[in-house]
Amino acid sequence: MARQPLFIGISIAILVILFFLKISAYTVSETEQVVVTQLGKPVRIVGGREKIAPKDTSIPWSPSPGLYFRIPFLQQLHYFDDRVLDYDSAPAPIITKDKKTLEMDNYAKWRIVDPLVFLMSVQNEQNAQARLDDIIYSKLREQLGLHTLTEIVAKARGKLMGEVTKTSNAVAQQYGIEIIDVRIKRADLPPENAKAVFGRMRAEREREARRYRSEGKEEALKIRAETDKLRSILLAEAYEKEQTIRGEGDAEATRIYAEAYQQDPQFFVFLRTLEAYKKSLRGKTTLLLPPQSEFLQFLTR
Repeated sequence: MARQPLFIGISIAILVILFFLKISAYTVSETEQVVVTQLGKPVRIVGGREKIAPKDTSIPWSPSPGLYFRIPFLQQLHYFDDRVLDYDSAPAPIITKDKKTLEMDNYAKWRIVDPLVFLMSVQNEQNAQARLDDIIYSKLREQLGLHTLTEIVAKARGKLMGEVTKTSNAVAQQYGIEIIDVRIKRADLPPENAKAVFGRMRAEREREARRYRSEGKEEALKIRAETDKLRSILLAEAYEKEQTIRGEGDAEATRIYAEAYQQDPQFFVFLRTLEAYKKSLRGKTTLLLPPQSEFLQFLTR
């Protein structure tokens, strides 16, 4: 019975030790970085990129992830993401150099490079997003205000975004933030301006269409005129050839008739008279001729 209180005391001591070990131990993964504060004062930094050291070198910094310990209740942990983060702003108006208004929707890639400065300046990612919104929008408005709409949309967008990234990152360094890249996601005209632009584009397209139709009609008239000219030439040549062939045929027929007539004039007259009978007496034909007519000489014999 004397051992039972001792066993209970040892068990309680072990439980207390395990409890304190549990609340004092903490882990930091490869995607995290932690600032340890004691009564509000930073005492240690754990995690983050080894090549980037905090500005305050008096505070111990352990870049390797793993298992660490703290003083329970006195020390608090502030976790921050060590990965590249996304920033996506709401569309906002920007006036270009040629006094055109654009509804600009942009996004950015950023990360926390100095968690201590980040904690002391903006405290959390939500506040950092709000600060980035101010920084990037002001730099974007400043840079795009120096260029025309055509340059922003079609010619120098990549160069402009590089300059915006550079100037924004220079300002964001004071908050322990590195801005990696800023890009335009979408650039639209305001609705009232869009209607005017679309109307002007429609008028230009209609003017182009009318010009194409006019040029097409002119080209069609040239083709028709050339075709009619070629047709007239072909018909004239064909008619000339026809008349030549017809004349040669008539001449040949006359020659053949003459030769035939010379060989037997009476038979030729008889044959030609029969052909005349065939043509004139076709169908119901009535002829009024005197009996002594030469045309009836072969019918009255």
